Amino acid sequence: MIRKMTRTRISRTDVMVMSEAFYKLHAWMSPSYPVGAYTYSHGLEWTIEAGHVCDAASAQSYIADCLILGAGRTDAILLACAWRAERAGDATALDDIAELASALAPSAERLLETEAQGAAFARVTDEAWGGTGPAPYPVAIGRTAAIHDIPLDDTLAICLQAFVTNLISAAIRLVPLGQTEGVGIAADLMSSVHQVQEEARTATLDSVGGCAIRADISSMRHETQTTRLFRS
Repeated sequence: MIRKMTRTRISRTDVMVMSEAFYKLHAWMSPSYPVGAYTYSHGLEWTIEAGHVCDAASAQSYIADCLILGAGRTDAILLACAWRAERAGDATALDDIAELASALAPSAERLLETEAQGAAFARVTDEAWGGTGPAPYPVAIGRTAAIHDIPLDDTLAICLQAFVTNLISAAIRLVPLGQTEGVGIAADLMSSVHQVQEEARTATLDSVGGCAIRADISSMRHETQTTRLFRS
C-alpha cells in the first residue's frame, strides 16, 4: 500500500514565533552574554596544572565525564524540572529545585559558579527581555525559557552545547589546544549531548546524581591553587 505524504502547513506567524524563541535562546547561551561563563573552568585549571589533562584526548575525557556523569547531566535535569515547575506555576517546587541546586555544589567555587552566573543571567535577561529573579544558573535558565515559551528540548540542547563549548574554550587556553582540536572535541561529544538531553527531558529530581569525582576534587583543590586564571 502506498501512503500519501502530507505536508504540514506552517504559517508565517508560527515561523516568526519559532524564530524569536531561537533568537532569544541563542543570545542567552552566546559566549558574549554577560554572565561571566568564560571566567570559570569547572576545576579544569587545577587538573591541567596537575598534569592529568595534557592533550586533546585527556581534555575530551574530562569534559565528557563532566557532561555525562557530573554537572552537565545534573544541571540539565534541574533545568528541566524548573522549566516544568514554572509552566505549572508551582512556586513551592521552584524553591525546592533552587535549594537543591545550591546544595549539590561540591565546593565553594562551584557554588559561586552556579549562583553568580544565575544572578547575572537573571539580572541581564530581566533588563533586556523580561525574566525572573536570581536562582542557581540552570534553574534561572529553565524558568526564563518557560516564561518565554521556548521549548524544553531546544533549551536543553543549546544549554548542554554551551556547557561543553565553555569547557573546551578553557582547555584551548590552558592546555593549550588548537582551535581545530577544540572543534573536534565538540563534534565527538555531540552524541553525548543528545544522550543527556534525552535523559533530562523527562527526568525528575529523583534522577539527580553523579560520580564525576575527579572534577569535584579538582574544584576543591583549585580553591588553594597558587596561580589561577579562572574563578573555579
